[in-house]
Amino acid sequence: MKLKLLPKFVLSLGVLGVALTVTISLFSYLSSKEYLEEMYAQRVISGSKSVATMLDITDVRRILGPGGENSEEYRRVEAMLNTLKKDGDITYLSLVIPDEDSVTFYIDTCVQELGDDPANKLAYGTNVLYTEAAYDEIDLQKYYDVWDLYAENKGTDKPLVTDNSYGYNYTAVSPILDEKGEAIAEIQYILDMQKVRDHLNSFLYTMLGISCSIICIALLLYMMLVKWMVLNPVEKLSRFTTEIIQSGDFKKQEIVISTKDEIEDLGNSFNVMLKKLETYIENLTAVTAEKERIGTELNVATHIQSSMLPCIFPAFPDRNELDIYATMTPAKEVGGDFYDFFMVDKRHIAIVMADVSGKGVPAALFMVIGKTLIKDHTKPGRDLGEVFTEVNNILCESNDNGMFITAFEGVLDLVTGEFRYVNAGHEKPFIYRKGKGYEAYKIRPGFVLAGMENIRYKEQMIQLDIGDKVFQYTDGVTEAMNKDNQLYGMDRLHHILNQQCQTCGPEKTLELVKADIDAFAGDNNQSDDITMLCLEYTKKMEG
Repeated sequence: MKLKLLPKFVLSLGVLGVALTVTISLFSYLSSKEYLEEMYAQRVISGSKSVATMLDITDVRRILGPGGENSEEYRRVEAMLNTLKKDGDITYLSLVIPDEDSVTFYIDTCVQELGDDPANKLAYGTNVLYTEAAYDEIDLQKYYDVWDLYAENKGTDKPLVTDNSYGYNYTAVSPILDEKGEAIAEIQYILDMQKVRDHLNSFLYTMLGISCSIICIALLLYMMLVKWMVLNPVEKLSRFTTEIIQSGDFKKQEIVISTKDEIEDLGNSFNVMLKKLETYIENLTAVTAEKERIGTELNVATHIQSSMLPCIFPAFPDRNELDIYATMTPAKEVGGDFYDFFMVDKRHIAIVMADVSGKGVPAALFMVIGKTLIKDHTKPGRDLGEVFTEVNNILCESNDNGMFITAFEGVLDLVTGEFRYVNAGHEKPFIYRKGKGYEAYKIRPGFVLAGMENIRYKEQMIQLDIGDKVFQYTDGVTEAMNKDNQLYGMDRLHHILNQQCQTCGPEKTLELVKADIDAFAGDNNQSDDITMLCLEYTKKMEG
């Protein structure tokens, strides 16, 4: 029994020792980190400027001009940049031209001795959109910052730091200026800082190891002192508590400890606790009843949310030009996904699929707002890009919680088969072409709704024929996980749609896909809302 309390005293000293160890180690680590980061920052900035200065403006103009990739200047400059990359152990070194929404690569160095894969080398003239290259919104802003500097004929005066799943890198850019001082291209210079981080981590672990050895010796001496000074009175309190537990009698019990220190205070506090225990049990009963009431209200909220989504099928029994079906399975009592479909006028049907960030009641409330705004602003003949632009600005006005919505809306003309759509960061739909099967339709994702004011969304169009279908969904479908933490994924969704659903109507299609997801996930808990919608163009409406 005495040894059960001893580790707690040892822990108190251990915490102090660990605090000192961590403080000293972190101070040394941060000092080294600051020095190394400053050194590499200077290297990146000066390196990019040096490379930009070395390039002859005539050679650069020839490379950027027609047939530049086949010119002698291209081969000479590429060889020089590859040599600089190899000698300087540079991770990425490229000759590029940025613009307001993308960057075009003209020379992308590749040195196999450094581990570069030629298959990953960007071809001459490759244009990469910022929205496709950026890891997140913060990363996207860095691309825009580089463009702003380039427009001012400037380069970076300090490295741009990225630390995400793409790696931990320092990036610097320096413009190549013509005779008038105007930028015609720029050098993109990137260093992988992972080795520096590994070195600092190794240094930190070494410091921690030495300090821990000292702590162990101090703990041994402290254990001997604690056994003599503290354990006896604590043992008395331990026996008292054991007797109370065995008897189950909490009333009129009291222990007397006279040590004139914190242990005596502990005994007195224990006596007070016994007197309040019965009151606590009564309060616990009341709290349990309150939780049951909240659970009942959540069930009501679930019913209310489901009733807000179109749930009566067939949805348009008097229309034979289309067939539509949709489902939503929330991960919690209420979800953040939503779908909608409605007739804009007699010849146009609109479909909406969206996913609100987060889960639970906040997401459900934001869902109601988003669903209502999209439907209210969708009018006959109105450009869907304008609909999302206006809805986005309204959502941004009072979005104090920083929530956002990925959304897709499409409007099908039942006379012509024209399917106009707009996408705000949502999943790409699968389009079924009669006799060809389902394929994921590649569209630009756009930016999410409520993420940033004054985003301009663009309407696009697909031509559908009789028998074609549109299958749309939320990321809860492709990101469903099994017990091995594997994602369901786009490939499995593509497979089930083409293997079992080509000849099925919308309702059967959603039933088969959901069954396949359930079989894949097994007993693993659903982590996200699963929402799907399928629209089939069955017959051309007479105009």
